[in-house]
Amino acid sequence: MPRFSVVIPVYNRPQELDELLDSLCRQHYTQFEVIVVDDGSATPCEEVCTHYVGQLDIHYFYKQNAGPGPARNYGAQRAKGEYLIILDSDVILPEHYFDEIVRELDTAPADAFGGPDRAHDNFTPVQKAINYAMTSFFTTGGIRGGKKKMDKFYPRSFNLGIRTDVFCALNGFAAMRFGEDIDLSIRIFSAGCQCRLFPEAWVWHKRRATFRQFFKQVHNSGIARINLYKKYPSSLKLVHCLPAVFTLGVAVLLLCIIVGLVIPVYWLAIVAAILLAAYGLLILTDAGLRNKSVYIGLLSVVAAFIQLIGYGTGFLRAFWQRVVLHKDDFQAFRRNFYK
Repeated sequence: MPRFSVVIPVYNRPQELDELLDSLCRQHYTQFEVIVVDDGSATPCEEVCTHYVGQLDIHYFYKQNAGPGPARNYGAQRAKGEYLIILDSDVILPEHYFDEIVRELDTAPADAFGGPDRAHDNFTPVQKAINYAMTSFFTTGGIRGGKKKMDKFYPRSFNLGIRTDVFCALNGFAAMRFGEDIDLSIRIFSAGCQCRLFPEAWVWHKRRATFRQFFKQVHNSGIARINLYKKYPSSLKLVHCLPAVFTLGVAVLLLCIIVGLVIPVYWLAIVAAILLAAYGLLILTDAGLRNKSVYIGLLSVVAAFIQLIGYGTGFLRAFWQRVVLHKDDFQAFRRNFYK
């Protein structure tokens, strides 16, 4: 029986899945099985998986589209390993990935764990900028991708490990459209389980390829935060509200610019514009130095503003729908649910 079962939900991403499976073939540690759950793809990934038969202990399943959470649960129900390793299809593993997990588990036990993410050298400039926005201390990424943490470590589903018996006892991922991985992390802590960050068990995470896709992703994350607040009121922290405050501030700035010629509030606009420019310069400098590219630094400024405003607008939209109008998550976001 393998020690680990790798569960990969996939939806219309055969090329990305192929790259992930190829990286699994290159692992130093090989005592794992791979379970691919094709979540109703219009372009099935069975042919990709068939290519790796004989190279990996791989199992392919096709099911009706229901979203990543149910797809992960479907795969977990068919897993044989002591631990589940849940990965998004758009990640690539370094060769030492499982070595680090085994080393950490042999050093101290953990019921659940996760690792950070990085940008690969061959990622596009936009992908590198998005990765910066999602991991930098100067954005809502906080210390998400580093070795330290400000609070409890909440593993995310793109790089998540959990004991199979614990996952089953918690009934896996909840039927939520957004934020299902944070929901699982909250339940892990509530059950008294031990959850740890494995800082060297990192993955290359492609995330979104365009700024438009990135905006949609972070907008949904803002919605998820309010959905989680409705389910777990104590989960909402002040830091989660900051992108909404930032978004409102930008809106007020634009309003000041529009009406500044009519009423004497232009000085407020000037102060706000200076602060935003200083923030942009900070992002440009830090991201440019990290990536050794002024161009990526400029793109990172765009990514940071998209992240903050995308998350903020999702947060405010969900606050209005869920808190003010008291709609449930399905009524509020009917178009966003899977069939």
